[in-house]
Amino acid sequence: MFYYVLKYVILGPLLRLLFRPRIEGLEHIPEEGAAIVAGNHLSFSDHFLMPAIIKRRITFLAKAEYFTGPGLKGRLTAAFFRSAGQIPVDRSGKEAGQAAIREGLGVLNKGELLGIYPEGTRSHDGRLYKGKVGVAVMAIKAQVPVVPCAMVGTFEIQPPGKVVPRIKRVTIRFGEPLDFSRYAGMENQKAAIRAVTDEIIYAILGLSGQEYVDEYAAKVKAGQAEQTKKFPRLRR
Repeated sequence: MFYYVLKYVILGPLLRLLFRPRIEGLEHIPEEGAAIVAGNHLSFSDHFLMPAIIKRRITFLAKAEYFTGPGLKGRLTAAFFRSAGQIPVDRSGKEAGQAAIREGLGVLNKGELLGIYPEGTRSHDGRLYKGKVGVAVMAIKAQVPVVPCAMVGTFEIQPPGKVVPRIKRVTIRFGEPLDFSRYAGMENQKAAIRAVTDEIIYAILGLSGQEYVDEYAAKVKAGQAEQTKKFPRLRR
């Protein structure tokens, strides 16, 4: 219940008023039935802007850290994500990917919309990074369409580290649903799930116009953090 109050009464109208999002291709979101909405991830604001403009309820797999933060801020953040129906996923350890897939399939098996960011984390520099294959496994196993989505301008309004977003117009663009029924039964084949993932990322790239980097975002960020530790002057 609170999800719809938040979406239609509190947060949704406020976001539309402040950011006046240009919405393109919303007709590509299925009116009923299970589907995956796969988007680029440029900003913390993405968590709110995309769900606010989609007519149906959409559930995202949110990182567990949003539910376990310390202090008042942590409790408020956890309460918000729980109220919004988001599912915490532990991204650490060998079983993290399988846990996310199980949770995602649970949403899809109920005939609902699942939101996912194939890059696995926010882009730290506005570029689009290599996709992780979990989205492909879910799409093939559940036999559902994947709707590519591009958030355009959200990196500029709230890049990493910025708490309060700038008030600036953004664009949310959806592409035609991708059908992967030809890969039925191939969710355990590495070549197949890599091909599906790359097709999804390519569709997002076509919508967003970002520069593409054929590496995982988390690996690039970790490498840069290590370099900063070795050479502190790079922080300047």
